[in-house]
Amino acid sequence: MAREENIQISEEDQKIRKAFVDKDWNEIKIADSWQIFKVMAEFVEGFEKLSRIGPCVSIFGSARTKPDSPYYIMAEEIAAKLVRHGYGVITGGGPGIMEAGNKGAHAEGGKSVGLNIELPFEQFHNIYIDSDKLINFDYFFVRKVMFIKYAQGFVVMPGGFGTLDELFEAITLIQTRKIGRFPIILVGKSYWQGLMDWIESVMLTQESNINPEDLKLVNIVDTPTEAVKVIDEFYSKYLLSPNF
Repeated sequence: MAREENIQISEEDQKIRKAFVDKDWNEIKIADSWQIFKVMAEFVEGFEKLSRIGPCVSIFGSARTKPDSPYYIMAEEIAAKLVRHGYGVITGGGPGIMEAGNKGAHAEGGKSVGLNIELPFEQFHNIYIDSDKLINFDYFFVRKVMFIKYAQGFVVMPGGFGTLDELFEAITLIQTRKIGRFPIILVGKSYWQGLMDWIESVMLTQESNINPEDLKLVNIVDTPTEAVKVIDEFYSKYLLSPNF
């Protein structure tokens, strides 16, 4: 155990020290050029596989959520309901909430997309992803583009830093009008209400860092039925069905 910790610390030290090492222009050019090609390859694969998937909803949430958790069960039910209402489901492709989302979509015969990220711990793709809709990424930012670009709504279950990253990416792009005002639904009032209270009391009221209208970009619900209803009602305003 101590040896593993030493190896881990050593690897972290190497990453930090590497940032301070002087490189000549040829080393920089070679390293950056190959990295650009890797990034391009991930974008190309993502665009090719997802461009024809039709209307989908991205489900975000923790990889650590266990199958007996109420949130896992709710995520599975939300995904199943979304499929019955005509949507496909996109998840991060891993275990936990992601597995629940793919499982619910798969059980109903709907499109089940998994955008898996290679991580040194906890992330491996689940078995409920359509074989032609599993994509593995090295870069978080490329993966987030796929989450946003091909989704017509976002359901956010309880999660950690990665879930918050995905949530605020969607909010920021909507707030800045880089994408359409797609519905964002937070599931679990007891989990999310404290965050939203802080956003309102500190970010808005105390510091004026957002506008009052920005609070309306997010809906908080407690049940799968409420979550899917928000999406259905949103698109009914535009007289659109999932077959658009």
